[in-house]
Amino acid sequence: MILPTINPGSASMIHRRIVPNLNVDDATTGHEFYEEFLGLRKEFDMGWVASFRSPTNPTVQVSLVSGDRTAPEPSSLSVAVADVDAAYADAQRRGYEIVHPLTHEPWGVRRFFVRDPHGIVVNIVGHAD
Repeated sequence: MILPTINPGSASMIHRRIVPNLNVDDATTGHEFYEEFLGLRKEFDMGWVASFRSPTNPTVQVSLVSGDRTAPEPSSLSVAVADVDAAYADAQRRGYEIVHPLTHEPWGVRRFFVRDPHGIVVNIVGHAD
């Protein structure tokens, strides 16, 4: 069997997980659906964002977002990377639109928002984990 060659992308993109951000009116409601029905565990809840993760596969995660306090517009996707500074430099080098600059947020992550070629805002984030 011949396997296709996989393009690993840029060296700055060592992925830890990719999380869909569901933009909702109220991120404090509906948690029982994700916890009780889908069997996910609440990873964190900051009122404006709540995230749920699989207890058996930490890369399976979904977030409810009802307003990002520090960003100019909502993101649709979060991509956790090993080196957010390198990813930021790569996005700038490629000329991608930076929607939210590289910032150390009060809740402990370093992140930036970048717009993809379709207009979708992607949150590129670095965690201490």
